[in-house]
Amino acid sequence: MESVAERAGVSRPLVYKHFANRSELLAAAYRREAMALHDELTVEVAAETTLIGMYRTLVRGALRATEDRRDGVFAALRSAGARNRELRHEQRLRDVATVRAFAAQAVREYGLARGEATAASVLLLGALDPLVAQWRLRPTAANAALLEDIFIRMVRSGYAFDGRPDPGGAR
Repeated sequence: MESVAERAGVSRPLVYKHFANRSELLAAAYRREAMALHDELTVEVAAETTLIGMYRTLVRGALRATEDRRDGVFAALRSAGARNRELRHEQRLRDVATVRAFAAQAVREYGLARGEATAASVLLLGALDPLVAQWRLRPTAANAALLEDIFIRMVRSGYAFDGRPDPGGAR
């Protein structure tokens, strides 16, 4: 806490006035970064008028955040113990809001039932973490374009069903 106070140019008692301990300080830093990234991406995604545009914007924003080393900040904060139950709950609420937004657009654009649109959205949004992990292995513009193209093809096929059970998948 002393080094934090020193780097911030404030007294140590002032830091303790706002944060009881290191864990609270780390949680506050994690919360601030997570909220800022979520808010930024929400504005960008909401400006899109199509579901494909929303997904493209989200992929590009996730890769940009990774490239800007924001994910390094999150990883450092998580490893330092900044991920507590309350923060996980807040992240789940943000994830639910994201799924709702994408599912609502899928309902409007593809005419899917809400349950189908929600299930497809959950699965497709869940593929973002592996996409980012693949990009980290080779962080080039060409790899970003390849991953985005593959992901968008997955999105198109992920919502392109007629709501009937797959006859080949029946047990």
